Amino acid sequence: MFDVSYIRIRKHYLHLPYLVLGGLEFAALFGTFYLLGFVLDQVGAAEANLHTSAGAALLFALVMSCGTLAMGVYFAMVREGFASMFFRTLVAFCFLGGLALTILYMLIPNVSPGSDKLFWAVLLAIFLVTVIRQVFLKVVDSDQLARRVVIFGGGEFAESLLTDYERNLRASGIRIMGCIPDSAAPRVDARHHLPAPTDFYQFCRQNRISEIVIAQQERRKSEGGQLPVEALMECKLRGIEVTDAVAFYERELKKARLELVHPSWILFSDGFKASRSRDLTKRVVDLVISLILAVVMAPFMLLTALAIVLESGFPILYSQDRVGARGQVFRIYKFRSMRQDAEKDGKARWASQNDSRVTRVGAFIRNTRLDELPQLWNVIKGEMSFVGPRPERPEFVEQLKEQVPFYNTRHYVKPGLMGWAQLNYPYGASIEDARGKLEYDLYYSKNHSIVMDFLIMIQTVEVVLLGKGVR
Repeated sequence: MFDVSYIRIRKHYLHLPYLVLGGLEFAALFGTFYLLGFVLDQVGAAEANLHTSAGAALLFALVMSCGTLAMGVYFAMVREGFASMFFRTLVAFCFLGGLALTILYMLIPNVSPGSDKLFWAVLLAIFLVTVIRQVFLKVVDSDQLARRVVIFGGGEFAESLLTDYERNLRASGIRIMGCIPDSAAPRVDARHHLPAPTDFYQFCRQNRISEIVIAQQERRKSEGGQLPVEALMECKLRGIEVTDAVAFYERELKKARLELVHPSWILFSDGFKASRSRDLTKRVVDLVISLILAVVMAPFMLLTALAIVLESGFPILYSQDRVGARGQVFRIYKFRSMRQDAEKDGKARWASQNDSRVTRVGAFIRNTRLDELPQLWNVIKGEMSFVGPRPERPEFVEQLKEQVPFYNTRHYVKPGLMGWAQLNYPYGASIEDARGKLEYDLYYSKNHSIVMDFLIMIQTVEVVLLGKGVR
């Protein structure tokens, strides 16, 4: 039985099918110049004499692959369909890739194929990767290759898992075959019920089940729990994976489902470990990137300051207290995007959709994230990192600590300019939104690494270009 699986790089889970897809696309992109030269030669084009080198082909493949990650193409392909995937590919290749390559060719002219050749190479690359992705989706969607999963449990946890599966996991190489209810009054719809097998291992073999996910509401016998420990142990020992629901969520959806998290998960998991070497590396990366970005973005910061003064006068900057690592309060800086009297009564408020307090210049700098640039100073001072949970105001933190379990755990990681929750969850402006964001912050706090930080930085380009999560 073929089992579509995953690998873990520096504690961050990556689905093997999408790594294979990325490898196939990289190979196609690497061969684009060679294929273009062959095509031009066959049609007898005057410009068929296309000379390239392995270095030029490698640079083209690297830049286009980074553009793909930056625009969230794989996410769109799974959740939003062909049209969204194709649009993002156009932006990734024609805008991001074309712009980056043009700049690089100015710096390294000997690897440039010429602007006309670059145009045809980009079009050919779009065609190649689109074909590869369509074939990939048909293969991964095949029941013969999917990882077949059964859920043990029929309560609220199992119902939630099934809902998330329908929304997010169907194109991830997973097939949830159904639920084995563990109580007389299950919450899961009857059409998803499976009869409790007398022999779990034989049931898994006959139905090609590769994983059992334990999503019981209550496991203690005194409270109605009936976990068949011996049968599950046999499955585990004979090669059938048995996974706790919180671990399944972490692996497949890159978040920690808050209702399933217990203190023991934090205490005994292989994450949430402090590392001096990682912190030192992260600090060096923060300083280097922040200083470079401050120099590159200086003209844009001057223009932003001028636009704010012309529209609504001084002050240019806006500052607030925020809660940082280990609960330390620090002062955060932003370009002012609201009226001067936005909180004239001194009461902290969540930002709302189409907030009337936002100025016209403020709306633009919020969409483009230019308002966040002064926080580079916070990063340089060491109060923030480039990547980490977004810092919250003390007034809201006190409220959230009382109403959201484990909320304070996010303060054991230095807050950041960009974060995992910002990539995966829409703008949060309520207690419920704070719970949703915390599920991703917990995953980041447990598994963060320099590799994951770089992936978040690349993918944040999509957030800036498409104006996601702005109010």
